[in-house]
Amino acid sequence: MTYIKHYESPLGALELIATDTHLTHVLFREAQKKPSRQLQETLENSPIIDECIRQLDAYFKGELKDFDLPLLPGGTDFQKLVWETLKSIPYGKTISYLELSRRLGNEKAIRAVGVANGNNPLTIILPCHRVIGSDKTLVGYGGDLWRKEWLLRHEGSLPKQEQLNLF
Repeated sequence: MTYIKHYESPLGALELIATDTHLTHVLFREAQKKPSRQLQETLENSPIIDECIRQLDAYFKGELKDFDLPLLPGGTDFQKLVWETLKSIPYGKTISYLELSRRLGNEKAIRAVGVANGNNPLTIILPCHRVIGSDKTLVGYGGDLWRKEWLLRHEGSLPKQEQLNLF
């Protein structure tokens, strides 16, 4: 059985999809690169989705740094390898696409790594937002760059924006 639930995050609605045993998708519904089809919520409850929501709530409150969920992203072997490698990027840290390619043992695969990173079906859970340009610029996020920036600020890898005192 496939379960679908929509979750309202500080970054907009997320579409959570799970099987009986694994989480398969966490996607921004209103991003430029949105899910290929907008799915209706299922009426049945899913323990996997319930746990995902609990962990997302804790993450957004700043109480959780590492997700612990059974994951089953669909993709090629190469994509799965890239997505698995994303788990090694610590909370509050970033790496470049070049560094990610090096960690995979082939720095010449940087474009393929970027494409795989951009097709990550488990946004936030597999932290593709922690991969940035070699020059430290925020590039290549399927959930829109403003969300990537928000996530990195939330995790502390970008400084918080200061309020200007106008008076």
